[in-house]
Amino acid sequence: MGMSFGEDGGRQRRGWLAGGHVFPKRWRPTVAFAALVIAAFGVSCKGFFVTPTLDSISLQPPSPSVQVGETEDLQAWGTYSDESRSQITSGVVWSSSDISTVSIDSSSGVITGEGNGGTATITAAAQGLSATATATSYLGSISNFEVCKGTFNTGTCPISTWSTGDGTDATFYATGIYNGNSIDLTTSSTWSSSDSTYVYCDNSSSPATCYAESDASGSYTITVTYGSSYSATFTISVN
Repeated sequence: MGMSFGEDGGRQRRGWLAGGHVFPKRWRPTVAFAALVIAAFGVSCKGFFVTPTLDSISLQPPSPSVQVGETEDLQAWGTYSDESRSQITSGVVWSSSDISTVSIDSSSGVITGEGNGGTATITAAAQGLSATATATSYLGSISNFEVCKGTFNTGTCPISTWSTGDGTDATFYATGIYNGNSIDLTTSSTWSSSDSTYVYCDNSSSPATCYAESDASGSYTITVTYGSSYSATFTISVN
């Protein structure tokens, strides 16, 4: 607070002294005024800091695998407009394309292996964006995993070669022993061909149907994989 002296030498209180200037009393700042100035300054400063926006989502692990009856945590990670990357811990909605093989908690991202195992597409969605990953579930202890021709528990087992003409098809199934019982693993397995342009298998139901196209010729290898540890192969020879 500044004090000034009148011409008569009498000391008079004239106003508020700040920065070498005397302001009239009516301009004297109050606590409320000071708080208002600070608040306005804080609001204006926000303009200098731009909140980064979410550009993309990825899932970790990118190819999850879980044993039937067990669980695994999935994580959604975001890449932002400022090129930063961090885990998205809230606001993520999770879903599974096939809950009979891999179920998922829609809010936490915890997957559970179901049934006889298989694959499912896991989707995580947040802020208008989404990402997917293929999850695999499997039975923990399989023995005698093999591929057979025909329908489950019938036909030729195992099959090593199927000789056929072009433009034909035949049925096959995958099987294994679990807890002492023979189980059908056809739809729970992944079927791939050495050249799917000419020979391929559809295992959307059991038994799987393998096709030799009309212009197929030669030998083609079919690989059937269950989980991460079991596989079997056989040859389709097209005359």
